[in-house]
Amino acid sequence: MKKNIVILGTQWGDEGKGKIVDYISSDASYVVRYQGGHNAGHTLVVNEKKIILHLIPSGLLHQNTIGIIANGVVVSPAELIKEIKMLEKNNIFINKRVFISDASPLILQYHIEMDIAREKKLGINALGTTGRGIGPAYEDKIARRALRIGDLKNEKNLSTRLEKIVHYYNHQLVNFYQHKPIDYKIILRDLLPTIDVIHDMIQDTTNILHKAIKDKKKIVFEGAQGSFLDIDHGTYPYVTSSNSTVGGVITGTGVGPKDLDYILGITKAYSTRVGYGPFPTEVFDDKDRHFSNKGHEFGSTTGRKRRTGWLDAVSLCRAVKINSLSSLCITKLDVLDGLDEIKICVAYKNIDTLEIISFPDINEWEKIVPIYKSYPGWTKKTLGAKKMEDLPYEAHHYINSIEEITQTPVDIISTGPERSDIILIKDVFEC
Repeated sequence: MKKNIVILGTQWGDEGKGKIVDYISSDASYVVRYQGGHNAGHTLVVNEKKIILHLIPSGLLHQNTIGIIANGVVVSPAELIKEIKMLEKNNIFINKRVFISDASPLILQYHIEMDIAREKKLGINALGTTGRGIGPAYEDKIARRALRIGDLKNEKNLSTRLEKIVHYYNHQLVNFYQHKPIDYKIILRDLLPTIDVIHDMIQDTTNILHKAIKDKKKIVFEGAQGSFLDIDHGTYPYVTSSNSTVGGVITGTGVGPKDLDYILGITKAYSTRVGYGPFPTEVFDDKDRHFSNKGHEFGSTTGRKRRTGWLDAVSLCRAVKINSLSSLCITKLDVLDGLDEIKICVAYKNIDTLEIISFPDINEWEKIVPIYKSYPGWTKKTLGAKKMEDLPYEAHHYINSIEEITQTPVDIISTGPERSDIILIKDVFEC
């Protein structure tokens, strides 16, 4: 029996991880966010009601589940409290059910101002960040100047360090970016009320998790973003600032690799990407309209329209390798309903050398074109299907082809936005 399950994205994020975490967490004791910040949005639909979570782990909609925001997550106290209040309005109460690592770095207003100022300065060369301060917060962590959640417990030390950090940021914002200066007293004033709200949530979450492992509790580790937004393994520099591949679980929680039993990779039945960066299988015109409209492909965090394309099996195979995936979950299969033809990118070709290449380096992306294999589409509706026998033959063939190309089994299929729109081929806690 599997006890500790990692759920992560295999593409550029927006794969539908939140729904799958929510579904699997019904049988879990703990759900753990291990990287990213409130730049990630996980959308859940329960009884036709949509709830979007950015920091709170997706499994918290189940009353018996405890949420952990681990040390690998950068936390905006203001956004966290806003999310808690949103849940309370929906009659979901998380008192004594959420714990935050004392080592989680804080996101404060100067991070946001710097993020926005940089993107504005870059102009047409902007990276397409969410403007929520994620990158600058991670920079502070690596530069060893970050304020962390645990620092909120010492107001005097917090005030002294905050003043110094704001001075550091103001020097850049004013002199290089021609931005108005930030008043550290205002940041401190706004920050202090949040401490009372989250004070009792601040814990040594690594210790909590190791005790849970010792007690043989079921744990779900919830990834944010996707594998190719990983700072090390993604399409750099168009990436996020954390490790969204499986290594982020280990560094972001303090749980060792021997305690990870099963790694589930989430992939859409097609591909999407938000913002700039390489996207070999991108489509336009009527196919883009089909994916965008039927798949509701607009960012849950930014509202930006997502770029759409065919499933990229080259990158998917890469994701299988770098994450040691146990199996795949295919989401949004129903979005393919009604297409006459469906394509999978099975290789890349360099347009200069005409060579077939496995995976491009940073300078090759603009020189590659996808090589596709075509599959027949289907007219029968798959939306809401609950069993494999409910799917048309062509959908079976498409899923089997993904398994063959990636050499990885498909254990779960999502056939719609509702929590119950699931085909469970194997129970991931049992297989």
